[in-house]
Formats: sequence, structure tokens, C-alpha cells
Amino acid sequence: MYYMSIEYFNMVQIVFAIICLVPLNQAALPLVINTWHFKNAASAAWSTLQKGGSVLDAVERGCAQCEFEQCDGSVGFGGSPDERGETTLDAMIMNGDTMEVGAVADLRRVKNAVGVARAVMEYTEHTFIVGESATIFAQNMGFRSEDLSANQSIAIFSKWLQQNCQPNYRKNVFPDPSNSCGPYKPKAKPWRPKQQKGNFDPSSHDTIGMLVIGKNGQVAAATSTNGATHKIPGRVGDSPVAGAGAYADSTAGGAAATGDGDIMMRFLPSFLAVDLMRNGIEPTIACRMAISRIKKYYPDFFGALICANTTGGYGAACNKRTGFSQFPFMVVNPQTNQSQLQTVDCF
Repeated sequence: MYYMSIEYFNMVQIVFAIICLVPLNQAALPLVINTWHFKNAASAAWSTLQKGGSVLDAVERGCAQCEFEQCDGSVGFGGSPDERGETTLDAMIMNGDTMEVGAVADLRRVKNAVGVARAVMEYTEHTFIVGESATIFAQNMGFRSEDLSANQSIAIFSKWLQQNCQPNYRKNVFPDPSNSCGPYKPKAKPWRPKQQKGNFDPSSHDTIGMLVIGKNGQVAAATSTNGATHKIPGRVGDSPVAGAGAYADSTAGGAAATGDGDIMMRFLPSFLAVDLMRNGIEPTIACRMAISRIKKYYPDFFGALICANTTGGYGAACNKRTGFSQFPFMVVNPQTNQSQLQTVDCF
């Protein structure tokens, strides 16, 4: 039965490779791979490894670099204000050796969200702390309290108010959320707009997801984001959720997601991709299979996935939609020895 199972998955892998014409990336360890074109994040993680840091040190340092640089305005302070104009942060980190996870969401007034997530993992028996309690925990752990607003986030919020709070994430409420700021109350009879509201902006659903594979196959994963722009206060997306935003298992590999977290978290794509790699599926194909599962229910969703196995093989996949036909990601390994931008065509 065991050999039949392996043969089955090998067959699936070959079929997908033929159908998708997927090139297999040459494996090498150690490996750093992260979503989007965040070059300095990859370089920071690689530098940490080269100086003798652990995979956890590297993945935390890489995400922290993006928090500091406010990558694309979608990571760190000063971006993605919610309906009240406040910027809040979500982050997680996962140790693939021990399967420990630390995560925070709706974190306020603390800039280093991924650092707080690691503190949750290392100094508590918990996995996830949220809201004002996460802020208090961070302060008790020595993290500095700072204002997360900036000129950019204030300007974004002001413009949104001037546009009658468009776009927003309300539905089945009155007054009509397509032309009103509320306050809202539920409608007696649910209704759905005939058309989607406005044009989708990928930057409003963004994050950094990073995987680091050590020279002996140790896996760590981390994410950091300031969430969806104009989100309802308290909203948590996929980024800090283990198995959704990212997943790491040193017996199989790691994966990290980016995109519309409200949809993607329903499918646990990172966990699915890692489980596929556990059964011998190549990283690129595992990514595609996980994306395909979401695509079956939401054909037009915005999302992408990066995957890496414990031998250093890696890949990525994304869902093709208007305005999004290619997905960029960064890779560093002994073959590149520096941050290299790569892209994958969406399908």
C-alpha cells in the first residue's frame, strides 16, 4: 500500500508537470525565499544566516526589515488604515523543528510585530494573542510603544472619508454601504450587489511571507502585514494564522501565502502545499495545486503562494486575473549568493 501511494503521487506530479509545463528550480541549501520584490528583506535574512544565525533568527530579521521599510505600504506602520483610520499589525512565526508558533493580530502601537510574535512563541505557552492585550504583552516584554500612524496613512484615510467610505467591506446592511459611511445595521433581508464594487487593488491585500531553509533542512516561516486597507476594526486575515498565511515543517518544507486573506484563509493553502510536498510533490506543483483548490470556488480571487522543500527546491504559483498576470518573489541560495528577483506566470 505504501509503494502504491508513492507511485500515485509521482504520477500526479508528472501529469501536472506535463500539463502545466512547469520548470523545476535547481535545489540548493541554505535557502531564503519571500513574497514580492522585497529585496532588502531577503538580503537581511541571508546575511543573518551567513553570520551564523538560526533559521528563526533569519526569518524574523527578514520580516522585520520589511516592517522597518514599510514595504509597499502593506507591511509595518503608516499603512492600511482601518475604518477608524488606525493602523494595526498582524504577524506570525513558526519553527518547523518543534512545530511551535507565535502570532499576534490587531496589534496596536508596536512596530515590530514579528518580534512580538516570536516573543509569544518563546515566552508563553500560547500560540496567538490579539488586540489591546497583545500590545500590553509586547510592552511587558520590552517592546516600545509608538504611534503607527504616518502622513501616508492619514492621507489615505482622509481621502476615503471624502469618497463616502469607498471601497469598504460591508454587505447586507443599511444604509447602503456602496454610497454611505454608516453607522450600519443589518438589513432584514440579505441582498447582494449585482456587480463587484470598484477595481480591486492588490496592494490593499498584501504581506510579506518568508521561508528560510537551513543547510541541514531546518525550516522556519514568518509573515508580517498591516492588513487590508479600510478593513473593519478587529478584522484578522490569513497572515498570522498557521497553515493559512504560512506553515513550516522540517520533515517536509514550508509555504507562505499572499493575497486576499479573507478568502485564502478558508482553504489553509500553506498547510495543503506542505502536506503535498510531504508526499513527494515538487514545490511549484504543490503551490499550483493549493491555488487550484481556491480557484475552484473563487475563480477571480487575488492570491499567490511560495513553496520550498527541505532539499532547497522551491517554486511559486498565482491565480491569473485582470491586472495580475505575474507574481514576483525573491530567492537567495548558494547559487545566487544574493537576492534574486524571480517571477512566475499566473494561471
